[in-house]
Amino acid sequence: MSENNSTRYAIIVAGGSGKRFGSELPKQFLPLCGAPVLMRTITKFETAGAKVVVVLPQEHHEMWLAMCQECNFPVSHLIASGGVTRFESVKNGIAAIESLADGDLVAVHDGVRPLVSVNLINHCYDIARQCGSAIPVISPSDSIRQVLDDGSSQQLLRSSLRAVQTPQTFIAKLLKGAYDVEESPLFTDDASVVENAGHHVTLVDGENTNIKITHPIDMVVATQLINDGTAS
Repeated sequence: MSENNSTRYAIIVAGGSGKRFGSELPKQFLPLCGAPVLMRTITKFETAGAKVVVVLPQEHHEMWLAMCQECNFPVSHLIASGGVTRFESVKNGIAAIESLADGDLVAVHDGVRPLVSVNLINHCYDIARQCGSAIPVISPSDSIRQVLDDGSSQQLLRSSLRAVQTPQTFIAKLLKGAYDVEESPLFTDDASVVENAGHHVTLVDGENTNIKITHPIDMVVATQLINDGTAS
């Protein structure tokens, strides 16, 4: 759906406050095997040839710039201000790319998924170029139950369910048009925004190691995966 010479962009959303994690320092800034989580994430996309936009709360800009200087972080990237919601943050990230052409490719990724592989990033760009979108998913390993309004629950067929990851990757024209709407409570991720605009989304195999740093145990797991060479 786009030319092979289309530019790759990555919008990395890093708006966490650290409250759920139980840390005064936002989790995207925590050190992980010698480098802040967010720097590890950015480096993966730079390696995949993407131009990076990092979306941060305004109050974190100064801290981040000081951290980059202290660590001599070499990857050039734009910084955009985050919104009140993830939807607003992604919209701000899109707007920050002044030269975004319709045929370019845009990956939207959680700043606290630092173990995503470059192979998965490249695959998502390639499939999005062909199909318009690429949404990485994995099969859940646990049984799933849906809690109903009356407090009862019902089993869901696990084989028909998928857990959604990032980077969710799209042709730029499709993503820009989808985000040109008012926010809805139904928008849980970028795929839901794009589906709301009437577009089909294409699922691709994600990675079990592409974990999201949400709780302290996730840092323990991420450290182990890096140390044993399972992830980098």
